[in-house]
Amino acid sequence: MESKLILIAGPYRSGTGDDPVLLDRNLRRLEEAAWPIFRKGHVPMIGEWVALPVLSSAGAAGIADPLADEVVYPTAHRLLQHCDAVLRLPGDSRGADLDVAIARERGIPVYASIDEIPDAAAAAA
Repeated sequence: MESKLILIAGPYRSGTGDDPVLLDRNLRRLEEAAWPIFRKGHVPMIGEWVALPVLSSAGAAGIADPLADEVVYPTAHRLLQHCDAVLRLPGDSRGADLDVAIARERGIPVYASIDEIPDAAAAAA
């Protein structure tokens, strides 16, 4: 099996009231899945890793800026054109649910846990 680009989808803004501390906590939770995915021989991706710098460079005042609606979800949807799979982390998230729906529509595998993700090296042997 070749290395896959895997989108990590889960709560980012949900339930935070856009509090920067809570947003950072949620981003760290998403990022916790990055190393195990990488260790399995794949490339982890989180939409906010792309969307937040784009939003900043567009002059937005932060995630609560009205411009965020034009950047955050569309970024994840564009990334899904390049991703080979999605890891859906637990928790309420409209954006992550949309990512899963798009992935399923496109026939992209959706994993509910890191354990479901095949090891690229083992599958290639």
